[in-house]
Amino acid sequence: MTTVQKTVDISVTQMSVQELLHLVDEGTEILLTDGNNPLARLVPISQQNVPRIAGLHEGEIWTSNDFDAPLPEEFWTAGG
Repeated sequence: MTTVQKTVDISVTQMSVQELLHLVDEGTEILLTDGNNPLARLVPISQQNVPRIAGLHEGEIWTSNDFDAPLPEEFWTAGG
């Protein structure tokens, strides 16, 4: 499905929410604006019914042995 972006100015459009959602369902990404001010983006929800496979990328990431150890006190008191 190809994603096409369409900009819709909410202050001048006569499109209904249902019409906008129909476009989104067809793969169109909608950028809602108020004049030149972008407000929101409507995008299709990606629904992949493909099951996740455990161990697919084995060795690609690692976690240190102390990943869940308490952070040092200076982490909490350092000026920020």
